[in-house]
Formats: sequence, structure tokens, C-alpha cells
Amino acid sequence: MNEPGASVLAGACPVPRGGYDRIVLGHGSGGRLSADLLHQCFLPAFANPILSALEDQAVVECAGGRLAFTTDSYVVRPIFFPGGDIGRLAINGTVNDLAVGGATPRFISAGFILEEGLAMEELQRVVRSMSDACREAGVTLVTGDTKVVDRGKGDKVYINTSGIGVVPAGRSLSVSRARPGDRILLSGTIGDHGVAVMSVREGLEFETELKSDTASLAGLAALMLEICPAIRCMRDPTRGGLASALNEIAAASRVGIQLQESAIPVRGEVRGACELLGLDPLYVANEGKLVAVVPPEAAEELVAKVRTHPLGGEAAIIGAVLDNRPGLVSMRSAIGGERVVALLAGEQLPRIC
Repeated sequence: MNEPGASVLAGACPVPRGGYDRIVLGHGSGGRLSADLLHQCFLPAFANPILSALEDQAVVECAGGRLAFTTDSYVVRPIFFPGGDIGRLAINGTVNDLAVGGATPRFISAGFILEEGLAMEELQRVVRSMSDACREAGVTLVTGDTKVVDRGKGDKVYINTSGIGVVPAGRSLSVSRARPGDRILLSGTIGDHGVAVMSVREGLEFETELKSDTASLAGLAALMLEICPAIRCMRDPTRGGLASALNEIAAASRVGIQLQESAIPVRGEVRGACELLGLDPLYVANEGKLVAVVPPEAAEELVAKVRTHPLGGEAAIIGAVLDNRPGLVSMRSAIGGERVVALLAGEQLPRIC
């Protein structure tokens, strides 16, 4: 079946879909197969209004207030990479899922799956990094669990983290709230994390050191909401990259989104590496960037303020929300061409976060 609006643009073609009787790597991509797995397996079994909203976090009523709750698992390979490691990634990723939902992150849990033979020094290094990340993000790790699997049955260490945050009264962000005319704000360059990890795997060298962008977005998200309480929604474009995050917003809000290719900030090293590896930066994971849907009258002032934040120096307005082509994300090139930015059918970069 074609995606909504997919026939509008010349050259658009449907993404192939097929049935699987076994899990494949693409089911973890954050793209089309991940969505299929969610809708065919998990949502039917656990369907409820909170889960079905498909936000980065669940917002639940509790003792007269609202709490945001999220969970994620980290299986990155290698566990140490330029700019970070699996421990820092786990804390920041969970904090960010809370922050982009408008919550103030407070508490974290951590579950460790350790492979027999993991060097104690490596585990201690990961744990120290997690401790530093908690302190920087202003959260407290309050509970956890540890399991050990046989040698060869894991990959050094996998980490699951869950987080709880407090949602201020009157605040309501949702991927279903984008409206025609809204602007798309991106906080900085895309693809840094994914290419930093791939550079270690593939032995790539750059003239300047390319580092993962892993960072807590709690401060930046809070600043943006203070300046513009009318922000419709925010997402941190991790697994599946910017393209997947925007497709989720377009589908949930039943709107079209059009991007301007020339406005999307991409480092030269990232662009070069993606060309070498046959990757599209739009689908490469980020771990310290956010994308926001903003009312048009607030967009220019907000992006100017975001650029004053240490994590927002290269922020840009990269596109707009359309009142036609619901569910379709497209991108206009510098020479005037246009292409569909669809969900990937499979996995572009496995084990990246």
C-alpha cells in the first residue's frame, strides 16, 4: 500500500512491505519495519490510550499531578566511541525522551546485561560515565538490576534505562498537535552520533575529530518552552534520524511537512562519510539534537534564542507544515527538485544506539 500522498510527487514509489516469520535487524531500525512490529505485535496486546499515543514518553496522572515515564535499551557497538560511551548514551537518551515531552527529568533506573568476560575496568568506566551524565542532567539513579549472560551470548554490555519526570500544569506537547503553517526548528547538525560510531567500526579518519553529539537536552528544552510555551511538540531524532521523527509527526498530526535541503545543517565530515558509506544523513541517529514544531509567529525569535544556548549554536528553521499531502514528508533541493522523505524499510545503521 502506498503511503498517504506518496503519488503526489514525481518519481515517488511505494516502499516494499513483506511478511516476516522471524525478527530481522530492520525491526530495530526505527523505520517501517519497527512500525510494523509495533502495530502488528505490541499494540494489539497492550492497547490503551496512553500507549497508543506513541509519544517518546507516557504522561500519566498521579496524585493530582502528571508524571512522564519512559524506557529505552542501549546496544551500541562499540561501547566506547568518540565523544561518549554506552553509559553516557543511556542516561542522556532517557533524559531527552522526558525533556522533549515537556517534563523536568527527575529519576532514572538502570538494568545491566553483562557478558561473561567483560573487563571490570571497562564496566567501571561505563558506570563512572553514567554517574557524570546523571549529575550533569540533574537526575538521580535510584534503582537498578544486573544480570550476567554466558560468554558469546551478549556484546560486553547492554543497558536498559527508565526515567520519571514531572510535567508542569498546563503543559501539553504531542506529535498530534502540528498545524498547517507551523515551522520546523532543528537545534543543530544532524548525523554526528551515527557517523562517530561508524568511524570507529570502519576505521574512518577525518581532518578534524568527529564526536558523538550525546548530551542532555533538558536545559535546552526548558529554555525553549520558557520562551515559547506554545510549542506544539518536540522530538529527539535518535534511531531512524530526523526523517523518522518527522514522519511520525506528519502521520500523527495528519499533515504534510516540507523541508528545505539547503537549510538543514550537516557537518562536512558527516556529509563526506555518508557519501562514502552510501548513507543519507537524514536517517542517521543523533543523540544531542531536537526537532520542534513551532507556531509561525514565534519561529524566528525562538531560533535566535536557541542559538545562544551551548547546544543550539547551529539551530535553523528547516521547513514548514502543510495543509495538504497528509502523512507525507518531502524535501525541496537547492535546484528546485522535490523528493519524498519516507520511512526506511530496513536498517541503515544497526547497533548505533
